[in-house]
Formats: sequence, C-alpha cells, structure tokens
Amino acid sequence: MASRANRTSREDAGLGAGLLDQCLDEVADEMGNDEAKSEELPWSSRRKKKWQMNPPKLMKTGTSEIQANKWPKWSPFWYRTWVRVTALSGGWAMVILIILVWRWREIFGSVAAQKRRQNAVAVGKERRESLVRAKRLCRVGISGDSDIPLDSDMMIDEEQSILEAQTLSAVEELKSAIAFQGKGAMQKKVGALRELRRLLSRSEFPPVEAALKAGAVPLLVQCLSFGSPDEQLLEAAWCLTNIAAGKPEETKALLPALPLLIAHLGEKSSLPVAEQCAWALGNVAGEGEDLRNVLLAQGALLPIARMMLPNKGSTVRTAAWALSNLIKGPDSKAATELIRVDGVLDAICRHLRKADEELATEVAWVVVYLSALSNFATNMLVKSDVLQLLIQRLATSNSLQLLIPLLRSLGNLIAGDSHTISAILIPGREITDNIIEVLVKCLKSEHRVLKKEAAWVLSNIAAGSVEHKQFVYSSEAVPLLLRLLSTAPFDIRKEVAYVLGNLCVAPAEGNGKPDLILEHLVPLVGRGCLPAFIDLVRSVDTEAARLGLQFIELVLRGMPNGEGPKLVEQEDGIEAMERFQFHENEDLRNMANGLVDRYFGEDYGLDELAD
Repeated sequence: MASRANRTSREDAGLGAGLLDQCLDEVADEMGNDEAKSEELPWSSRRKKKWQMNPPKLMKTGTSEIQANKWPKWSPFWYRTWVRVTALSGGWAMVILIILVWRWREIFGSVAAQKRRQNAVAVGKERRESLVRAKRLCRVGISGDSDIPLDSDMMIDEEQSILEAQTLSAVEELKSAIAFQGKGAMQKKVGALRELRRLLSRSEFPPVEAALKAGAVPLLVQCLSFGSPDEQLLEAAWCLTNIAAGKPEETKALLPALPLLIAHLGEKSSLPVAEQCAWALGNVAGEGEDLRNVLLAQGALLPIARMMLPNKGSTVRTAAWALSNLIKGPDSKAATELIRVDGVLDAICRHLRKADEELATEVAWVVVYLSALSNFATNMLVKSDVLQLLIQRLATSNSLQLLIPLLRSLGNLIAGDSHTISAILIPGREITDNIIEVLVKCLKSEHRVLKKEAAWVLSNIAAGSVEHKQFVYSSEAVPLLLRLLSTAPFDIRKEVAYVLGNLCVAPAEGNGKPDLILEHLVPLVGRGCLPAFIDLVRSVDTEAARLGLQFIELVLRGMPNGEGPKLVEQEDGIEAMERFQFHENEDLRNMANGLVDRYFGEDYGLDELAD
C-alpha cells in the first residue's frame, strides 16, 4: 500500500470522458481506471491444487432431474410435495413457477434498471459539463453586449443548411466591407463582423465549417490589425473564439491568428479586448498538447498570467481558465514558469480567500495543475497559505464545481513533499483537525465524486508517517470508510481499500516488507472489512484484485494466534485466490499462488485434526 501519483485532469475527477461507460460497467464490477503505485511483495510461483471439483450426480425423477448430492437425505414436506406435483403435472408446475419467477424479475429488475439509468443520466451530465470546461462558446459579449435574443434565436429547430447559407453570405459581406474604402467603412466592417459573430453564437453547433470554407479566418486576422477600433477587435476576437471551440481541425485553422491574439493581451489593449483574446487562446489550448506548445513558444503564458493579478472578476476568471488549459500538458515547464511569475502566488491566495465561488473554481483548477505537474510549484504552494485556504473553502462551500478542484488540489499537495507535509500536518494542530473534518463532510456527501476524491486524499494522508496513520484511524472517517467499503460503487470501494490498507502498514524501510500495525489491522478485521477485500480479489480489475490480495497477505501474516488462515477460509478467500491459478497477469498469479502454497498447503489443518 502506498500513496498514488498526483491527479491532474478535470476528467479524472469523475467528470470526464468515459465516466458514463464506467458507470454502466460498474454493475458488473468492471470499473476502475486510476493507475496506482502498489508495492509488490515477493510471492512464490508454485501452487498445489487442494481438491478436484467433481460435477454433481443427477437423479432422474419423472421429467425432472434433481441434484442428488445437493439436498440432505431427509427432505422436507414442501420439497416432497413439489416433486410429486411436478411429476404428476408433466412439468406444467415447473413452467408456471418459471413464469412467476420471470414476472418477479421483470418487476424488481425494472426498478434496478431505472436506478442505473438515472445514475447514467447524472454521470452523463457531469461528462458534458467537463467537456464544456475544456472549450467554451461565447454567447454574450465580454462588454455586456446582449443583442443576441438567445431564447428566440437558438437554432434548435432551424435547418442547418439555412444557417450555413447565412454564414457564407455573412463572410462575403465581411470581405466586401474590408475592401470598401469610402465613407462609413469602419461602421460597415463592424456591422459585417457583428453579423458573422451572431451566426457563430446562435447554435449549439455553430456553422464553423461553413465559415472556414468561405475563408473567414484570413479576413478576421486582417480585422485584428493594430490601430483598429476596440469594437472591431472585440467582434473579430469573438468570432475566432467560437471558431476555436469547434473540432480539432477547425481549431488548428486559427494558427495564423495566434500572434495577433497574443499581442492584444498587452497592457495597451482594453480589458474587454484582452479578455476576449484570452478566451480564444484558452479554447485553442484546450485542443491538445501540440497547440499548447505552439502557444507557449509564442509567449502566451506571461501576458495571460498578468491578467490574473488584478481584482477584475470577469477578466481574472477568463485568464485563470485559459491558464489551466495552457499548463495542463504532461510537461512541468509551463507550470513551473507560471508559479515563478511575480505576483501569481499572491493572486492565487487572494482569489481563493475573497473571490466568489465561480472565480474560486477557476483558480482552484490552476492550483490542481500546478500541484500535479511541478514539484517546485507544489513546494511554493505548500509554504504559502494555499493549504489553509483550500480547507476553509471546503468547509464553507456546497458547490460541487468548486469542491472537486479543492479536493484534488488538497490531495496533490499532500502527495507532494512528505517532509514539508509532515511539518504541517501535526496531530493536535487546528489545520490537521480541519482537514479531517472537511474530508468527513465529503465522505458523507450524496455525490459519488466527492466520496471518491475524499477517500483518495485520505489514502495519501494514511500513506504518511505512523502519526498520520494513527490520526486517521482514530477519526470519524474510519466508520464511514468501513461502510463505504461494503456498500459503495466499485470505484469508491477501491479508493477506500487504499486508505484502510495504508492504515495497517508502517512506512517501509529499504526493500523489505512493511511492518504491520496490528493495533489497526486486528480491529479493522474484527469490524468486518475482510469480506469486502476478498470481493475485490474477485474483481476483473487487476488493480483492485492486487489490493485485495495484499490485504489478505496482511491478514494471513499478521493476525495473532494463527487466526489469519481460518478467517480467510471462512470468507471463501481460498476460492477467490484459486481464480488466479492460470491468470494471464503474472504478478497476480504469483501473488495468489504463493499465498495458497504458503498458508494453505498440505499441512494446513493437520494440527486441528491431531487435537
């Protein structure tokens, strides 16, 4: 058992692509996609088979076949009556029973299916929401422009072909306006831009492809030229923002516009123009690593970071969102560069302390990526007031959108520099008590994502020093974790298993096996956690199966008076490990076979027979 790697993406929080499929797979206990660093224990590769499973004998009675060795010799009255009725009716009694059972399953199965559908719908909404976080359409202008009657102009029922034709016409009108040099040229150009922007903002699926085919991007780049009025710059940047929210190939079409969009982030630009340009760049950065690298190479990071420094709510919110897209690549260079910008760390603390929940959410996602990608940034954040501010926000907020990045940031920081964290999370200090309180609050939540994230944070705390383990063990969290281990969805149970497993082992020294903490292991087993770990062994998820096998090893090795093997056998743990005799995963096969060989070999049970 050990702490896991830092979590980064918003999708990993449970709001991302693939979560709907995981929800449906959960019914068959096939969920789980987080990679973990589990300690591998030295198991033997041999295994002796203890018994041969023979098929039951069949006894033919009339038209029915009864398993003779499945029932006791003395059969109850109802059983004898049922056999006689089945035989006399020629099997019709069995048919009627099957119909009744099928009807029962139909009634009660529909209830379970309905619950699964409801859960899938909820998860689907979360997934759509996470996709919105990566790219965003701009429907209402930065400057408060609301000339788009959204209720009447939403293109839900209008034919897409009509919208595309209007877009082609608007691009041609813009081309004509740019070429016009007479009186009122500027007003004509702004009017054409406004019409194109209106079309690109009206539909859930804007006619981006039609605009690109008509040659809109080169025209919009011309409209971004220096010396243009702010109204023209704003409309052009708005059009580019919504084009960048399109498909990957559509977003890449903005490459010629990137230098001018970055240039208009400077101090000489008005705030509305700079914010709209940052929005467009955020959409480009959300497309993927290649475009992020282009933006970073062209110097987009520093001007966007500076936009986050003042207390300008809308501007800071857009800048923080764009930054989270810009630094979330696998390379830590951008995250380290961002935290080094003068004033950024102070701005993060200030916004977490005083900002509204919407702005705090965006800033919290910046902290998520900083803490996940850069050790230098993590150390800077831990040494500041960020940890305390995260805890305060967790305690006071009920917004799911805010709580998720707060939890993710907290877990990443705790998984960082162990020496620094040990100097802060001292049992008895207010900050340590507050962390447990907010995590217990999330464990009690009705939302599965909060439970999962809270368990993950606790697992990282429990992977620390013995004092940290004792602190978690004596808290209100353990009863909640034990209940979740038996009743929660699969992905939550797996996170909980990490917590409880980490509580039972001391920090490993060298390459040997970690020492057991018996004062934790024995009571936890006594409170009934072993069956749930054995259920994990039966899972098709290899990570969960490894967790279950590791905990079984702790029980077999650590329970006093040789009780471990008996407890495992009572809960059908031998049968669960038998599944891995010919398993394709060599590590799991060796672990399971080694446990059976060592603790349930030929000599197992001989002492009891002798007594």
